[in-house]
Amino acid sequence: MKYALISVYKKEGIEEIAGTLKDKGYIIITTSGTREYLKEHGIETRDITDFTGFPQILDGRVKTLSPVIFAGILARRNVERDMATVSGAGIPLIDIVIVNLYPFSEHLEDNIDQLMEFIDIGGPSLVRAAAKNFKDVAVVVDPVDYPEFLRRVREERVDLGYKKYLALKAFEFVTEYDILIAKTLKRRFQLDTERLFLSLKKGLPLRYGENPHQKGWVYINEDERDTFLRTIEKLWGKELSYNNILDAYSAWKLLVELNSPACVIVKHNNPCGVAEGKTILEAYKKALEGDPVSAFGGIVALSEEVNPELAFELNNIFLEIVMAPSYPDEVLSILKKKKNRRLLIIPLKKGREKLEFRWVDGDFLVEEEDSAILEKETIRIVSGELTEELLEELVFAYKVVKHVRSNAIVVTKDRGTLGIGAGQMNRVQAVKIALENAGKKAEGAVLASDGFFPFTDSVELAHQYGIKAIIQPGGSVRDEEVIKKAQELNITMVLTGIRHFRH
Repeated sequence: MKYALISVYKKEGIEEIAGTLKDKGYIIITTSGTREYLKEHGIETRDITDFTGFPQILDGRVKTLSPVIFAGILARRNVERDMATVSGAGIPLIDIVIVNLYPFSEHLEDNIDQLMEFIDIGGPSLVRAAAKNFKDVAVVVDPVDYPEFLRRVREERVDLGYKKYLALKAFEFVTEYDILIAKTLKRRFQLDTERLFLSLKKGLPLRYGENPHQKGWVYINEDERDTFLRTIEKLWGKELSYNNILDAYSAWKLLVELNSPACVIVKHNNPCGVAEGKTILEAYKKALEGDPVSAFGGIVALSEEVNPELAFELNNIFLEIVMAPSYPDEVLSILKKKKNRRLLIIPLKKGREKLEFRWVDGDFLVEEEDSAILEKETIRIVSGELTEELLEELVFAYKVVKHVRSNAIVVTKDRGTLGIGAGQMNRVQAVKIALENAGKKAEGAVLASDGFFPFTDSVELAHQYGIKAIIQPGGSVRDEEVIKKAQELNITMVLTGIRHFRH
């Protein structure tokens, strides 16, 4: 006789496989829940307690953990002593194992006692045993594989090559399950250990990497539900490229920190125009005015629904991507006139704080994401006077500079960027670039720096362009000199104590 074991939590679709196996002469062994489901579909099976001669105990915690089951799976058909052992004990061989597990991922926020009940024990053991003996046993863990497995059963083509594929997928399946348990318990127990696990699955296809001669892939973190790539929706346009995703993510990270209505325009992973406005149209126009040259071919992120008037404005310039929380149908018809543009729906709220990873020659640098919030109470006024209106402008500028590559300088006025100096090897050069971009508009504007000023030269240059206030973290050995220079030049200066390097 031929035996197949089926024990699945999610049962949809298993009836067709079970019916086909019955037609092929298999005796199907099932746990109670699967048995009842298949019985409702007219398929009789053999209960596992009858097969093992041992009842389920401990409220179902122990039901498949039996030598009869595992010997039937693990016996090597080409090893005489294995076959003699199972034959002598009257243990049938099990040639097919179809298992999926308790849905631990759906109960991550349950109280800890309830959560522990969704840690499957017997299921992973069955899967590992069947995968270990892949030469003799076919193991199916993913419903995605049901149609192909069913076709091969009907054609009697469950060959060794296919069994290898199923076994590899099975080991990945239980590994991913265990990783999620370990990560969840680490978070819930608030404990740290020496290991960090990631579970990644291929996601969006990419046309290429950073450049056309490089291949590129997206891998989705299966353990997180609220990541950027899992919450955005592409409504229109070509596939997203490697660079598109980096730029879109940078734009979104800044956008969710701003006060709506707000707009962020990103080019080459740096913001080139950022603004808050009374309306979403005003915010876009102010952001574009900050650097219309760099905005060409950029990414635009908007904090509110796109209206028709804004849609026509967006069509006046080539934009790689437009991102917004929603688009009315009449707006989509306008924006889709630009065939090479991509339209994305984005969330306006970030999930919980996450770790950030940087690849270093096969190893990883890992850090908490920069989620520091600038509190008014912690700001030190070291020069000049600070009105509530000026403070709001400085806070806006500091939010923006946090998302610019170091060394970073941002010049703003009326909560819109006028000039941005990004990624320079020395700070005064970044100051020079930002102020030159702002030009005469810098008169009466504010300046934000992601790091401290090591010398007074940046303050002197800011004064030449008419900057009225500066916000910076402080922390230089020459802070006193820098502060004294600001006082001398009648520039308001505040220190935050928070550095925002972004390498």
